[in-house]
Amino acid sequence: MADGHQREMVAMDRALELAVLGPAHGPNPRVGCVLLAADGRTIAEGHHAGAGTPHAEAAALAAARASGADPTGSTAVVTLEPCAHTGRTGPCTDALIAAGVARVVYAVDDPNHAAAGGARRLAAAGVDVVGGVRRDEGERVLRIWLHALRTGRPFVTVKIATTLDGRVAAADGSSRWITSPEARQHAHRFRATVDALAIGTGTALVDDPALTARTADGGLDPHQPLRVVVGHRPVPPAARLHGPGGELVTLRTHDVAEVLGQLAAREVRHLLVEGGPRLAAAFLRSGTVDEIHAYVAPVLLGAGPAAVADLGIESIADALRLHTRQVEVVGPDLLIVGEPLRRTTTTHPPANAPKET
Repeated sequence: MADGHQREMVAMDRALELAVLGPAHGPNPRVGCVLLAADGRTIAEGHHAGAGTPHAEAAALAAARASGADPTGSTAVVTLEPCAHTGRTGPCTDALIAAGVARVVYAVDDPNHAAAGGARRLAAAGVDVVGGVRRDEGERVLRIWLHALRTGRPFVTVKIATTLDGRVAAADGSSRWITSPEARQHAHRFRATVDALAIGTGTALVDDPALTARTADGGLDPHQPLRVVVGHRPVPPAARLHGPGGELVTLRTHDVAEVLGQLAAREVRHLLVEGGPRLAAAFLRSGTVDEIHAYVAPVLLGAGPAAVADLGIESIADALRLHTRQVEVVGPDLLIVGEPLRRTTTTHPPANAPKET
C-alpha cells in the first residue's frame, strides 16, 4: 500500500506538470491527468488544451485506447475533481465510470457549482475516491481560475513600469522608453497569458497604444487578449486600438465594480491593468487588486507623473504594503511581483461566475 501511495504521489506531480501545458488564459482550468495500471505503471497521460477540447481525463482515456492499453481497473490521478456536468464535452465522471476506472485521486475540489459533485457521483458508482492530494500545489496551478470562480470576478494584476524614483514619464510627457527591450518583451509574454488588458481613456488618447501581445520577432502572438478602454471619452477612429489585435471593448464608466462585472460576464478570468496612474489608483482604492507587477528601470528623472495617482493615504502607517513574491532581473531592469497585504475583496455569489465550457 505504501508503494502504491508513493506511485500516486509521483503521478500527481506529473499531472501537475501536464496541467501547466494547458493555456493560462480562457474560461477553463488547466488540468492534467495520469492513468496508472493496477501494478502502478503509467498507461496514459492527458491534459486539457482549452475550451472545446477534451478534458484531461477524457484525453488520457483516449490516449490509453490509442496505445492499446485497457483502462479497466486503473487509477486516474488528476489535478482537479472530475466534472459532473455537460458543457461542450460530456461529464468526465461518466467517461471514467464507463471506462471501468477503479480509483480516482485528485488534488483540488471543483468550486464551480455547475460542474462540482464529481467525487460524489464517482463514489456512488463504486469508484474509490480520494481528494486533497497535493492540494496546495494544485491550488497554485489553478489560482487564477479558482479566484474567478470563488469570487465571481477576474483576478486583477496591475502592471507598472517606472524609474527608480517612481516616474512613468518625464516632465514633458515623454515615456518611451523607460524600461529596456528585455523588460518590454517580458511584459509581452505575460500579456499573452491573460484574458484582457485594460487602460484608461487618458492613456488611450495620449499614448495611442496598440495593446497587443507580441512575440520576440515583433509578430502578433497567437493569443490576443481583449483590449479594454475604461472611461467616458471615445477612442478616436484612427487609434491603433482599432488595428490588428484582440477585440476592442469600451466601458463607459469609472466604476471598478462595473468594469469587473462586465468582464466576468465575458468569461474574463485574468485582467491586466496597464495604465494609466488614475486607473491603477482606482483599482487599488477599490481593494480588488490581487497582484502587482512592477518593472523598475535604473533611471532617474526627478520630475514627471508618478506611477499611481492619489490613493487617499495621508500617513505612512496607512501605506498599502505588499508581500513580495518574486524578484527577477530582466535585462538591466528589475521585476518585482507583489501581493497587497491589506485588501478587501468584493465577493459575488458563485452563480455570477463565468461558466466552464
